[in-house]
Amino acid sequence: MTKRKKESYFWTSYSDLMTSLFFIMLVLFVLVIALLHQRLVATKTELDEIKKVEESTKNLSKDYFEYKKEYKKYILKISVNYSMGESDINTLPTNVKEKLKEAGLEVKDFLFKNKDHQYILIIEGQASKSRYFDNIHDEYGNYRLSYRRALGLIHYWAADCNIEFGDNCEIQIAGSGDGILPIPSSIRETEDSKNQRFLIHILPKNIINDDADEIQ
Repeated sequence: MTKRKKESYFWTSYSDLMTSLFFIMLVLFVLVIALLHQRLVATKTELDEIKKVEESTKNLSKDYFEYKKEYKKYILKISVNYSMGESDINTLPTNVKEKLKEAGLEVKDFLFKNKDHQYILIIEGQASKSRYFDNIHDEYGNYRLSYRRALGLIHYWAADCNIEFGDNCEIQIAGSGDGILPIPSSIRETEDSKNQRFLIHILPKNIINDDADEIQ
């Protein structure tokens, strides 16, 4: 075999190899573009679904709830002026407890209407720092106190009102104290006595994860 024939075979084989590699790269490029498009469509769907769920929470009764857009939290519009250092919900007037019951039923109704999604329901208690209300001389005293208040509310809903929030709801209890220690994004009122209250967080839990699993 002459040198010229060997070179001819080499360049023919080299050309075939480059053609094959180009074809493989082209197929991979098309595949990546298709997957990215599918991911973008899925992401838009997820975001639209999250927005829809978040908007739906604003349908909670304005008789009992006030939505704070800047904090994305709800405040129970029910005055719960405990005595100083008190956390027992049974010390509140009957009409206040009845309003709290109605608010709990409102949350239950919302969760039932949206039972196709999973939520985290956070009940957050607060305390005041006024010497007329919750002036506890323990550094963490008002944080324990606000937690006990939130715990008392969820216990009242469950034990006294027979309110069950369903399987699509994970309940968490929190206390944000009196605002003396720095709490990022903690809602506080200028009139300190109004800080004896509850905040309600209803957070969508599984929308993105479930959709992502379906895509895979």
